[in-house]
Amino acid sequence: MSGPFNEHDDPKTEFWYKLRSAVAVILSLAVLVGGCVFVGVKVYDGYISYKSADDYLGDGDKDILVRVPAGASVSEVGSILLNNDVVKSTKAYNKALRDSESDVTIQAGQYKLKTHMNAAKAVSILGNADNIQRTRVTLPEGLSAEQQFGIMAKGTTMPASSFKSAYQQTAKLGLPAWANGHPEGFLFPDTYEVGSNPTPLEILQMQTNQFAKQVNTMNFIGQAQAIKRTPYEALTVASILEKEAKKPKDMRIVAGIIYNRLNQGMKLESDATVLYANHAEGKLTTTSEQRAKQSPYNTYLVNGLPPTPISNPGTASMEAAVTPIKTDYLYWVVTDPDKGTTAYSKTLAEHEKNVKKFHAWCQAHKGKC
Repeated sequence: MSGPFNEHDDPKTEFWYKLRSAVAVILSLAVLVGGCVFVGVKVYDGYISYKSADDYLGDGDKDILVRVPAGASVSEVGSILLNNDVVKSTKAYNKALRDSESDVTIQAGQYKLKTHMNAAKAVSILGNADNIQRTRVTLPEGLSAEQQFGIMAKGTTMPASSFKSAYQQTAKLGLPAWANGHPEGFLFPDTYEVGSNPTPLEILQMQTNQFAKQVNTMNFIGQAQAIKRTPYEALTVASILEKEAKKPKDMRIVAGIIYNRLNQGMKLESDATVLYANHAEGKLTTTSEQRAKQSPYNTYLVNGLPPTPISNPGTASMEAAVTPIKTDYLYWVVTDPDKGTTAYSKTLAEHEKNVKKFHAWCQAHKGKC
C-alpha cells in the first residue's frame, strides 16, 4: 500500500513549483533594486539641483577673454566674472575663494576663461599670474609718436586714433616737469610686454615710466647741466641724432657739431627736422619745396633747435647728446647710409664735396633717398 500523495513526487509539478519560487525571488529583487535606483536618482537629482542653483558644474562652454583692471578688488572681480557670464553667481565665486587652499591674489591683466565655468575652476585660473594673456610691442628708436601709434595699433588691435587721443591727455602721461607738457621725445622706444587688451593710456604711461628710469640711470639731467644745456635741449638734440647718425661715435661727433653751430649762431640745416615739419617719412633728403616750408621745425629757415624733439630717441643717442665729442667741425653728411659712413668738414667747400658723395650713393641706390 502506498503512502500519502506528495506533489514533489510528480516531476512536472516539482518543476513548476521551483519556477514559481524563482520568479518570486527575481521579482522581489527587481523591486528592491528598482527602489534603490529610484532613490539614488532622486538623491543625485537633488545634489545636482543644489549645486547648480548657484554654480556651474563643468569646465565651461565658449572661450572668453576677461580683463581685470588695475586696482580691482577681489570682490569686484566676482562682479566682472558674473557680468561676463563666466560664473553663475557671486555667491559661488566667494565660496570658491573661501574654499581655496591658500589666499587668492588676482593681478590685473587679461585672462582666458570660458562662459559657464565652475567658480572654483575660474578662481584657480585667475589666481595664477602665469595665465595672464600678454602681447609684446617693439618700438624702434627714432620714431615719431605718430609712427609709434601705427606699430601699437598693429600689436594691440586698437586703432591708432585711440593712442593719439591718449597722447593728448598730457597731464595723465606721467611726463617730467621739464617736458613742459610736450610728449614727443618722452615715449621711450623699447619692447613692452602688455596685457592683450590694455588701454592706450596705460601703454603710453609704461613708456614715460621707462624714460624716467633711463634718465635716472644715465644721470641725463646732470650730464646736460655739465655741458651747459637744459635736459630738454639735450633730448631735442638726441632726437635729431637718431636721424642724422647711425653709429654711437658718430652720434657723439654730430652732437658736438650741433653745439658748435648753435654756439656760433649758425642754422642747423638738418634735413631730419625739415622732414618732420613736412610730415614726410622714409626719406633721407629733402626737396627745395620742403626746405621752403614755413615752420618752427625748418632749421634751414629758423635759428636754433626745433621747439620740441622730432623723434623718440633711444639710450645711445641720449648718451651722445650729453657726452659730445669736441671738434672744430661745422658740417656733417652721411655718405653711405647703408654702412652708416659719415663725413665731416670744417668748411662749406669741403662739405659740398662730401655731399656729392652722398648724391652719388643716391644715384646708385634709386628710391632710397
